[in-house]
Amino acid sequence: MEEIEVTFIDIDKKKIVSKLENIGAQKVGDYFYKRQVFDYPDLRLDKEAAWIRLRDEGDQIVLSFKQRLGWKEGSNDGDDEGMEEIEVVVSDFDTTAEFLYKLGLVNKYYFENKRTRYTKDGIEFDIDEWPMLEPLLEIEASSWEEVDKGISLLSLNKDDAKRFSVTQVYALKGINDKDYSKITFEEAIKK
Repeated sequence: MEEIEVTFIDIDKKKIVSKLENIGAQKVGDYFYKRQVFDYPDLRLDKEAAWIRLRDEGDQIVLSFKQRLGWKEGSNDGDDEGMEEIEVVVSDFDTTAEFLYKLGLVNKYYFENKRTRYTKDGIEFDIDEWPMLEPLLEIEASSWEEVDKGISLLSLNKDDAKRFSVTQVYALKGINDKDYSKITFEEAIKK
């Protein structure tokens, strides 16, 4: 299933929250996510711009397969065609991680991030905060027309929208997230 979303990088969180409140968007909540990303020892998924993510979202634990669509090696400029995403809810973070290890996968890295979610007319507006990055805004909807509507509601410049993974955002900032085994708000551990 294609993930229909765009990302705006280096946003001013206070201004975006004010815009969201002014358009009548409803705050869904604040979340703290921990995620572990897996690959095979030979990094064959990484070579295809794909990964397996296990994410604790606080209220549920989600196992995902994700792959950048239209990706070109070395490309970090937002020219992807989008993202394929397959998700399944699982019951236990640690047990699922152990299951993935038993399948022969290895830990690629462990990251944490914070998210503030708003919704308006079925459009999700996620303000994400990641260690070592300025806040990001993701706008996700059921169609590209609805994403464009979300961009318009906030009076953002559509040309600034990226179809980006967080890895690409880190790369734009000169950070290779693959050099780290762990990035949290308290520490960053290089491999």
